[in-house]
Amino acid sequence: MEDLDTPRCVPGAADAILRTLHRHGLHWDELTYQHDRVESYRDALEQLRSGGHTFACTCSRSQIQENGVYPGTCQRRVVPSDSPHSIRLKVPDEMIEFVDEIQGYYAQRLRTDVGDFVISRRDRVIAYQLAVVVDDAAQRITHVVRGADLLYNTPRQLLLFRLLGTPAPRYAHVPVLVDRSGQKLSKQTGATAVDGGSPTDNLWLILSLLGHEPPDALRRAEPTELLAWVTAQWDLAQIAPSATLTRFVCI
Repeated sequence: MEDLDTPRCVPGAADAILRTLHRHGLHWDELTYQHDRVESYRDALEQLRSGGHTFACTCSRSQIQENGVYPGTCQRRVVPSDSPHSIRLKVPDEMIEFVDEIQGYYAQRLRTDVGDFVISRRDRVIAYQLAVVVDDAAQRITHVVRGADLLYNTPRQLLLFRLLGTPAPRYAHVPVLVDRSGQKLSKQTGATAVDGGSPTDNLWLILSLLGHEPPDALRRAEPTELLAWVTAQWDLAQIAPSATLTRFVCI
């Protein structure tokens, strides 16, 4: 459960997520909360620091060039330890490449596409990029299936896996649901939460969008039946790749 950013955590949201998963027949093997793993993230941060891969940064967003690529400003100066600062990872000038199970070949030159990126914020909260890598390594995750809106993050995470000496998982990035204007359905765009009272309808819709439309005989099936059917039929090749994230439109 990604709950490191405490100010943005809505009370009761985590429990609501778990209830929704349960109603849809989606059960977990174990449940881990990021707020319980802060020491593990700090250990990884120290490992990167001692390896010479990090530097302190006092730059604000307004000081970073318009395209959002960090220009390495603080890498070339000494930042007093008592000054409020974030910690950035020094990125190499090389292409990070991988083959996504759905989207295919993807490559990014971090130096010019992203720049040195934050792994610990100014308020000392560990950044998403580092936390998820440490979590995946600890849980020995072998495959990650997530929305294609996170494809752009993956090269940074692959670099972190390498620097921490941990095997990286394989990735499959699925197209995300968007509204009529092409905006991803999320709380930021005002989308409503998943209706936990209609789990079979929800699963039917999502499976169809992912290229696995169930037979009509399962129209009124329990979620567990639908999931058993699709488990036997599942084929990533049935999911059409979408680089624009606008393939599936909510109407």
